[in-house]
Amino acid sequence: MTILLVGLSVVIHYEALYTIAKLMGQVKMRPRRLVAFGVIGALMAHVVEIWLFAMGYYVLIQSGQAGTLGGEFAHDIQECGYYSYVTYTTLGFGDITPSGPLRFVTGMEALTGLVMITWTASFMYLQMERLWKNHL
Repeated sequence: MTILLVGLSVVIHYEALYTIAKLMGQVKMRPRRLVAFGVIGALMAHVVEIWLFAMGYYVLIQSGQAGTLGGEFAHDIQECGYYSYVTYTTLGFGDITPSGPLRFVTGMEALTGLVMITWTASFMYLQMERLWKNHL
């Protein structure tokens, strides 16, 4: 499950950034608006990836064989979403804690989130450099 979640996240992120770059190169609008479009598009990709992991947690918890999330956790999809947001962004409040094999999934989500966020930052830097080079 961990490999599937990480793999799908990478594919989603790649496709999102590829599509954003393609559109940013074709759409004629002010650089400021194009950058905003890129940021919003990348944020939407992150949200999809976070909810992908949330669904993975939910399925694993419901299976009863992969551990559980303890603490202030209601065992529903919304709580899995909250936990995934906190994990993906490496915010780590600590109010929900994993046990069993979910600890590994949690660690891989944090690492994946860090890589995807860094990838987005690099992508946006390159886009801004390209757009602003001709307009400053």
